[in-house]
Amino acid sequence: MDLGFLQPLYEADAPVVSVYLDTTRSAHDADKQLELRWRAARGSLADQGADEEDLRLLDGVVGGVAEVPGPQGEALFASAGRLLGAFTLTEPPAADSALVLPVPDTLGLALDRDHQLPHVVVAVDREGADVEAYPAAAHEPSFQRSFHGSTLHITRVKAGAEAQASFHRRSVNLWTENTEQVAQDVRAAATHVEAAVVLVAGDPKAVGLLRDHFAERPPLGRLVYIDGGRADTSAQESLRANVDAAVREAMTDRHRAVLDTLDADLAGGRALQGIPAVKEALAEGRVEVLLLAARRTGDPVLYASRRDPRVLGTDPAALGKDSTVFSATAAPLLLRSAVLGGSAFTELLPPAHATDGVAALLRY
Repeated sequence: MDLGFLQPLYEADAPVVSVYLDTTRSAHDADKQLELRWRAARGSLADQGADEEDLRLLDGVVGGVAEVPGPQGEALFASAGRLLGAFTLTEPPAADSALVLPVPDTLGLALDRDHQLPHVVVAVDREGADVEAYPAAAHEPSFQRSFHGSTLHITRVKAGAEAQASFHRRSVNLWTENTEQVAQDVRAAATHVEAAVVLVAGDPKAVGLLRDHFAERPPLGRLVYIDGGRADTSAQESLRANVDAAVREAMTDRHRAVLDTLDADLAGGRALQGIPAVKEALAEGRVEVLLLAARRTGDPVLYASRRDPRVLGTDPAALGKDSTVFSATAAPLLLRSAVLGGSAFTELLPPAHATDGVAALLRY
């Protein structure tokens, strides 16, 4: 996963407030629950010495997105009276978190984004299709098109044999024309979001014709055919459930592929594991992909500098006579080095493991 979206969070030279909250609104008293969660987080931040200006700023933005149904979370970052970023999480955090650190605590946000894939959802029938393209972690499509082709003679009629054959041919022609337009829409949508997966469902005949078009010229991304459609509420609900399951499966497959590469590269000396080795590779700009386990209990304290964000040390003396040296636990600093060094990120999903829960695929 590209970490570039995190870069603006590292522009501050002052301590950063990082907040993760469950902002799910399914309960009847969700607003009150959220108020209490923020009050507790705010108190903790004040005890940690957070700037009151940052706290007042967050008072005005905390709350998530009321229009998003189902479970959700929120990640907020502020420093020196400026909001560095506000992100809706696709899953609520395992526990609310509120920290004041020299750098943003971006691991929870990186993990949430790493679980998402840009994808296209296609519901097709004999008359047309609904095509929606979702960037990674988006709740609303950034590309949306509903196509309704001509319905003239789309349904067979009872008539003489010759007339029936004529209507049948015209019906097939319309189905073919409609799905050709849908195929064009899907290709455009997949390119628009650089889709990792394209999920297709609907009328079996129309899906079959669409499959033929994709055989000649496939869209960007992996094609997956699922159940569901756009005919009625039941079909739409089935479609949504199957889309969620298919995206999770595709995400897991993508992680497995990276972990397989890690195993092979560790055996071949083209990857590293453990904090000491990985932090040195980050400092040298050799890390292509940083891998971190989500559970970070027992992380050691490392030292870093404002002057050179990629360099990390286990002792402040290792960074020389630098007045900007500060300390924090390993994960936030490893991610900072990865972001500012142009590295990508993947979660080290269980049951895979590495020394210190840290590994890296190398550029060279």
